Amino acid sequence: MFSFKNVLYFQAGLGVLANMFLLCFYIFILIGHRPKPTDLISFQLTFIHIMMFLTGGDLLLTDIFESLNIENDFKCKATFYTSRVMRGLSICTTCLLSVVQAVTISPSTSLLAKFKQKLKKYMIYVFLCIWSFNLSYTTNRIFYVRGFTNVSDTNQMQVTKSCSLFRMNSIIRVLIFTVTTSRDVFLVGVMLTTSTYMVIILIRHQRQCKHLHSISHLRASPEKRATQTILLLVIFFVVMYWVDFIISSTSVLLWMYDPDILGVQKFVMYVFPTITPLVQISSDNRIIIMLKNMHSKHHQSLF
Repeated sequence: MFSFKNVLYFQAGLGVLANMFLLCFYIFILIGHRPKPTDLISFQLTFIHIMMFLTGGDLLLTDIFESLNIENDFKCKATFYTSRVMRGLSICTTCLLSVVQAVTISPSTSLLAKFKQKLKKYMIYVFLCIWSFNLSYTTNRIFYVRGFTNVSDTNQMQVTKSCSLFRMNSIIRVLIFTVTTSRDVFLVGVMLTTSTYMVIILIRHQRQCKHLHSISHLRASPEKRATQTILLLVIFFVVMYWVDFIISSTSVLLWMYDPDILGVQKFVMYVFPTITPLVQISSDNRIIIMLKNMHSKHHQSLF
């Protein structure tokens, strides 16, 4: 498992660097330029991904806690709570990104068109609702997380190197599982619905373009590229999220967390926040132009 842990460290390091670059770019866009409706959402999603890396399992933040000699029980509760909040925010924000993009590209004759002018006005209220729900909903979990103490104790299940999850009342466990599953099924359903809607719009737009122009003159618009990127991210997120959800839910319900399974779950959990910034960087024309300008200026300064 030592070599696999190195893979996790590399994955986390790459993810943090890519997300930090993207975070700086969105700060630059939000402060000095006219941002798109999706830029603020992408900024929040990037911040969430950075926090997921910092609080995920035994990596990064937990190592910092150990160097500061912080009490193990507090460390476990803090990292577990923050990690769960960020995972909930990740699915909510990805869903919001998909909905906003669907509204943005909707034709003027559609029912969604009337919401285009209201996106910026109500965005802050949506953010407040999302954060309030996830911060409050996850609070109950911290009562069942403590520092790992006894291997033979059947009432606790080791979930990281130094943290354990203590057995819940069966009614509470079923209630939490039901609410979490209902939330995730609803959000994934919304994402799949908006994704299908965006695919239909793209197909109609492409047919109109083929009818009006020759194929040689077709060129992908920024809106089309952004929509294709979000569609790719949504599909990838849905697959990775449910793999992670199945592994974690099965482990909790069976009260069994094998170290190898835990390592695979961490890898799956980190895949989406690692791939997302790389896809966004390579597909956002503004970033590509900025990097080209920086390269040309650096090249000119050398000669």
